[in-house]
Amino acid sequence: MERIVIHSDLNNFYASVERRLRPELCGVPLAVGGNKEERKGIVLAKSEEAKRFGVKTGEALWQAKKKCPDLVVVPPNFPEYMKFSRMARAIYAEYTDLIEPYGIDECWLDVTHSTKIFRPFDGEMYAGEGEERHFNPEYLKFIGDELRGRIKSELGLTVSVGVSFNKVFAKLGSDMKKPDGTTVISVADYKKRIYPLPVGDLLYVGKSTAEKLKRRGISTIGALAAAPEELVRGLLGKPGETLVRYARGQDDDEVRSMNDSGELKSIGNSLTYPQDLKTYEEVKKNIFVLSESVAARLREADAGRADTVHIFVRYSDLKGFTAQKKVRPTVLCGEIAVHAFELFKEKVKFPFAVRALGVTVSGFDKNLTQMTFDEVGGDYKKRERAERAVDKIRKKYGYSLVQRGIMADDAEAAHNDIKGTHLIKPARFDDKEGEDDG
Repeated sequence: MERIVIHSDLNNFYASVERRLRPELCGVPLAVGGNKEERKGIVLAKSEEAKRFGVKTGEALWQAKKKCPDLVVVPPNFPEYMKFSRMARAIYAEYTDLIEPYGIDECWLDVTHSTKIFRPFDGEMYAGEGEERHFNPEYLKFIGDELRGRIKSELGLTVSVGVSFNKVFAKLGSDMKKPDGTTVISVADYKKRIYPLPVGDLLYVGKSTAEKLKRRGISTIGALAAAPEELVRGLLGKPGETLVRYARGQDDDEVRSMNDSGELKSIGNSLTYPQDLKTYEEVKKNIFVLSESVAARLREADAGRADTVHIFVRYSDLKGFTAQKKVRPTVLCGEIAVHAFELFKEKVKFPFAVRALGVTVSGFDKNLTQMTFDEVGGDYKKRERAERAVDKIRKKYGYSLVQRGIMADDAEAAHNDIKGTHLIKPARFDDKEGEDDG
């Protein structure tokens, strides 16, 4: 049966929540950012008015102010953003149990078999006959419009909605009408709608991947769909095969419930920095910040210990690399960070200018691996208990109450709770960091 997959993207989410809480901010160029008195403060999100001045997510606030002198900058309020995100997901839950978050402001919903979403509609649910039978695009638009209406009336926010027969095309649809629009991409017309679009519009195609494809004459999604798989695999490796399938509409990836962690294969976080990291000490501190988040999420997921540590590095010229190493299975921040920093020192020689860093772990043992005599007799279990105790303290009293000594002289690092702010989205194949850019 043809699937009905919805992608819901809350528009300019952080800025929209700020306006919902402070109506006086409506209509003015607005940016959500931090440390506006310091050059290293960056734009986390912006309003439509700020976009028109060329303000971009991730750029320094002083740069944004040069483009838009009247820009109003407010500090982020992550507890409120999380509250509105939860309220949006509560609305989605009235339609289906299959809700898969994609960052704080986006979700996929599979409503194919939902008995909750089929409301009275002046028209037929299906179009066509026999093997050509498929869901009526007008009916799918009706579903998307109803969802947008509820978000607007109940939360005071707008949302862009894409409806299609797979996750990749649903996400592409939500990107096509912003803000506050519904786009249906059906089995009958996806080639006409999607194939002329730039290849960089396809989910998971980052800038460097798009450039590699364009150099081989693959500049549109249609050209990627028509390209020989061997050619794309030669350019991009195994992920290239996946991208070709996505372009051809062959994405069969399921929408996983928010509570489904059974297929969890990796846990990672990354950040792009407003100022390049130029010393090993700066890199080390930031690797520990990332590893704190990764280790806490690993323990929270109860996926067991990880036996592989990966790093992602991007330089100021936007070139970069990934590397990994097998390690003794662990859930400890200290061990993950040490392995990640060792990988960095092995691969990166001074001088350097690092724009972005990422730390990921994989190879989870589901708590089934036997601990060695050395581990049982050593201090591993003691350190694990200590880190789990810190998790509980932070959950109750806040992230910054307990800090590692390495962060003691760096207030920014000490308060950088990546896990708590939920800023990271699933990565593109070559662009690892996420952002609120709804």
